Amino acid sequence: MAESCQARQIAVQLLKRAPMPSTTRKKQTSPKREYKTQRLELRLAPSAKKVIQQAMSVTGLAAGDLAYEGARRLLDEHQRMVLSGADRDAFLAALSRRPNPTPRLVAALKRHRELFS
Repeated sequence: MAESCQARQIAVQLLKRAPMPSTTRKKQTSPKREYKTQRLELRLAPSAKKVIQQAMSVTGLAAGDLAYEGARRLLDEHQRMVLSGADRDAFLAALSRRPNPTPRLVAALKRHRELFS
């Protein structure tokens, strides 16, 4: 019993020294809220409107938010290059190969050394 009480006292002392993880959390700051002030009007085919309305009901997003998410995804895909296995291997092989200098490059380097050495 005395050992159990002593262990408890040691545990309490350790807890007092070390802050609890929940107390060391940084206060989260919310991003600056951007208010919806802009309008965008669209003409759609009835089938496109139906698809958008279905997506709105499934995701719970408003039409504008749905359009924004779709546009953001398209831009992400456009700005990022994703290569398949064979394409990736060819790309990395091309990067690792050192091309031989052309005669014009060799001549330019010689002229540079003559002028600035």
